[in-house]
Amino acid sequence: MSVSTLGDFQKQVSELLLRHRSVLDILSKWDQAAASVHRTVIKAVTECGCIEVHGQKQPYDQNMTLEDAQKLLQSHLSGRLCEHCAEIVTEEMGKSLFYLSALCNALQIDMEKVLESESRKCSTLGVFKMA
Repeated sequence: MSVSTLGDFQKQVSELLLRHRSVLDILSKWDQAAASVHRTVIKAVTECGCIEVHGQKQPYDQNMTLEDAQKLLQSHLSGRLCEHCAEIVTEEMGKSLFYLSALCNALQIDMEKVLESESRKCSTLGVFKMA
């Protein structure tokens, strides 16, 4: 089955999820999947070394221009995920997305509407500071 939209993916998850249909199971599996994403990124740093983290205080000032902020604020990452690490991180992100979709199904929330709503907020608010 080829999945071309979030709606198709959400329907596919609904058809495939059998064992963990309880919202409690879904929430715990989603947390577990998110932890696996975190762990695979950490392993890319600590075991593979394809990326490095150089954390430091961000030089953010509320009065700086957008252009200045885009130049000064950093991700603290250097390097790129190697093909192997990118594949593993992508796989774990997919599991996380699967359980997000399952949670949407359990709560009868349309993922496409969630995406549309969030996109609208981003368009309306423009650049804003995430608190």
